Amino acid sequence: MDGTMVIRYPFETPPSGAEAIEVAEGVLWLRQPLPMKLDHVNIYALDEGDSWTIVDTGFNTRKSRAIWQDVLAGPLAGKPVSRVIATHHHPDHVGLAGWFQKEHGAELVTSRTAWLFSRMLQLDEQERPTEETLSYWRSCGMTPEILKQRAEERPFNFADCVYPMPVGFTRIKQGDTITAGGRSWDVHMGNGHAPEHVTLWSRDDHLVLSGDQILPSISSNIGVYATEPLADPVGEWLEACERLQTLAREDHLVLGGHKLPFTGLPARMRQLIDNHHGALDRLYDHLSEPKSAGDCFAPLFKRKIGDAEYGLALVEAMSHCLHLWHEGRATRELNAKGAWLFKAV
Repeated sequence: MDGTMVIRYPFETPPSGAEAIEVAEGVLWLRQPLPMKLDHVNIYALDEGDSWTIVDTGFNTRKSRAIWQDVLAGPLAGKPVSRVIATHHHPDHVGLAGWFQKEHGAELVTSRTAWLFSRMLQLDEQERPTEETLSYWRSCGMTPEILKQRAEERPFNFADCVYPMPVGFTRIKQGDTITAGGRSWDVHMGNGHAPEHVTLWSRDDHLVLSGDQILPSISSNIGVYATEPLADPVGEWLEACERLQTLAREDHLVLGGHKLPFTGLPARMRQLIDNHHGALDRLYDHLSEPKSAGDCFAPLFKRKIGDAEYGLALVEAMSHCLHLWHEGRATRELNAKGAWLFKAV
């Protein structure tokens, strides 16, 4: 059966501004804008009776905070946010967690890895890329023109879009169960897109809060960075997908971090796994001659990569090359320019 035939979108029009859509009893779907090609992040508010638990937050911008003030006064009916659940450490998901903690007295609930990464990255502010980062970009085969340009620019800084995070959080881990929105949720950790990525599976009905681990029509970015240049997030992604696939039911309503809520989760999990195996096979064939990660966009993405997508494409290409290397399906050798050249075995 073609998996695309069984994936359905019960809500065709997403909320905008301070609007909210009730996707299940006591569960509201909200959106926050993002200043990038993927121009939104989904937020979910779970009714606790006298307060709300929110899942993810959006960026820390003046516009986002203003939308939240309207949401608090409108769809959230003037009740406070008592708890923030952050699915993972990326800034579009954790950007306003500290604001809710400091200004609203909310509790932050997330995985230990997500909190540690968030705190570390927020405190690591840079005016220019470090030598370690430049060396890593060279090792990926970044084109000289782009490397020169980026070396002279202020890099992306977590602190530019994440509200200062106070010390203190509540940890959740694999196998835990938490209560929110009148439901009990089993905690299952994803991986690959972000380490120790929280997903929540309702015991009481058909809801899954999946963050960016499971998205309906796009595949989450899986990148290797200078922080851990020999990481294998593709292997971690595949392991997590195969493990979470065993939980998937046809009636699950998946509430993801981007795009639309959907049903047809078993088919989508098969797609996510098969898509990466297919990409790896195409990459293996492409590496019949030695190539850097920067020379591997065509078999992986099958489309033109623009300037705005180049950085994410480069680290994703590197992650797939490294996965073949970790599996013993490719060798690598450093060339005179400092780039790793991968060759299929």
